[in-house]
Formats: sequence, C-alpha cells, structure tokens
Amino acid sequence: MNLARNAAVERIDGPDSGTGEAPVMLTVHDVARMLNCSARTIYRLTDSGRMPRPVKLGALVRWPREVVEQWIADGCPDQRKGGLR
Repeated sequence: MNLARNAAVERIDGPDSGTGEAPVMLTVHDVARMLNCSARTIYRLTDSGRMPRPVKLGALVRWPREVVEQWIADGCPDQRKGGLR
C-alpha cells in the first residue's frame, strides 16, 4: 500500500533525484509548512476562496508551487471573484 502511494507521489511531484529540487506540485502539508499553519487551515482558506484553488488529480489535491509562491509574494490577496458569497 505504501509503495502505491509513493509511486503516485512520484508521478505527480517527479522522482526524488536527490538534487534537492523542490517539487512542482505541493501537498496540503507543503503549503501549510510554507504558511506556518495547519492543513485544516489551508482547506478552510481554499474553501472560502481566500487562497488559490488546488488542482485535483483524481483523489489527490495539489497546488502548483509557482501559483502559491506568487500568491504569497502578492500579499495573499483574496481570490474570490464578484464579492462575498
């Protein structure tokens, strides 16, 4: 079971080549570490439209590193369109 999970992560994030390169697609835990908060907070921010939406690949949820880094660099602006829901 663990091998299947590792294979899925490798297909999405790229193989761990030992070069120390950061993955292109981030897990919820990666984003939470970047923002110094919990994974649940990331899901809440996403669900409320306050951060970029993730890419869903089947059951997997990933955020493009470039999008998250740009969102942080822009000061974490609200991502909702058209006012409050």
